[in-house]
Amino acid sequence: MVCAVRLLLARATLQHRYYRRLQIIHDLCGHSQRQTASRQGCVWRTVKRWFDRAVLLGEALSRESELPPLDDLQQLLLDTVQDAPGSGRKPIYTTEQQCWIIAAAVRKPNEFGLPFETWTNEDLAMLAQREGVAPGISPRTVGRMLEEVDLKVHRVKYWEHPKIEDEDQFRTDVAAICNLYESAAKRLAAGSHTVCIDEKTGIQALERIHPDWPVRPGKPALLEFEYRRHGTQTLIPTFEVATGRIVCSHIGPTRTEADFVGVVIATVQTDPEAEWIFVADQLNTHKSESLVRFIAEQIGYKAALGRKGSRGILKNLASRQAFLSDLDHRIRFIYTPKHCSWLNQIEIWFSILSRKALRRASFASVDELRERIEQFINYFNKTMARPFKWTYKGKALTV
Repeated sequence: MVCAVRLLLARATLQHRYYRRLQIIHDLCGHSQRQTASRQGCVWRTVKRWFDRAVLLGEALSRESELPPLDDLQQLLLDTVQDAPGSGRKPIYTTEQQCWIIAAAVRKPNEFGLPFETWTNEDLAMLAQREGVAPGISPRTVGRMLEEVDLKVHRVKYWEHPKIEDEDQFRTDVAAICNLYESAAKRLAAGSHTVCIDEKTGIQALERIHPDWPVRPGKPALLEFEYRRHGTQTLIPTFEVATGRIVCSHIGPTRTEADFVGVVIATVQTDPEAEWIFVADQLNTHKSESLVRFIAEQIGYKAALGRKGSRGILKNLASRQAFLSDLDHRIRFIYTPKHCSWLNQIEIWFSILSRKALRRASFASVDELRERIEQFINYFNKTMARPFKWTYKGKALTV
């Protein structure tokens, strides 16, 4: 039982009152009741109360043929140090009053004629007093009521409602990408490359006006708050799913159609005769005329492509996407559904780049920024590159 008490005392989430009571029980193993009271800074009657509770638990366990598992024993100890039913100060406010305050907290303040959007404990206390629900209630009491039901009115998380026009088609597209990732290694062994491509725009070359202070024992690193801006760059890389390497990349001031197609061309030229499957989002430059013409040339497509804006394959985005996504083409694109950038594995790599190379850095020029990104890509390919463990299987997500 002593071992179970020690494990409970090591819990970081244990409430203070239970911690004190378990400390008393633990001290009683080697000290008298009066010695324990002196050590714990409490009166003798308090120690005797928890001594009697521990004795009752010990007697109950002695009647069993064997001790329960450690987890069950810890729970029995927690039950032993709980407050007795009906003990403690009687609540001032009723359950109905608490429910009214909670119901108000989950509604908008303007529904009560208040000219703001976010609740505070003070606002809810004022409202309860104004409506005559809980006269004299304090913000602190309101906070305790909300804490009991784990309601944090000050917190908010942004999300975007998915714009799905065809649910069945959406599920099909997502499953196709997940299956593509799952089979990437086998297809690479057969000579087929699966790569993800996208742009990381607006990478700022920020120079801190004073040097950083390094981390020291007991103190974090200090970064200068003010900085100078030296411009931005756009990175367009291709990430191979089966190897986890960056195949090719382009760093420049723009993200034009020519920039994107240039990266596709450079990527294909690393293995010109192989099959290439590109995973990309539905940005207009990812379905451009020049991209269609390049792929048509590579696969030996001899039919007329038409004219942009009027006829044929080049007529509009939909017709160009249909050509670029043709399953019979040696080089083809598969497009993620709208607002599903998380399906593109290059976004995971962008996160690594930001955290490892950009977030705390200081750059005196865009050239220095460009050089740092190129160095990181080389370092990543040599030491960090490995396939991401993609566990999502295409099942519907819930919000």
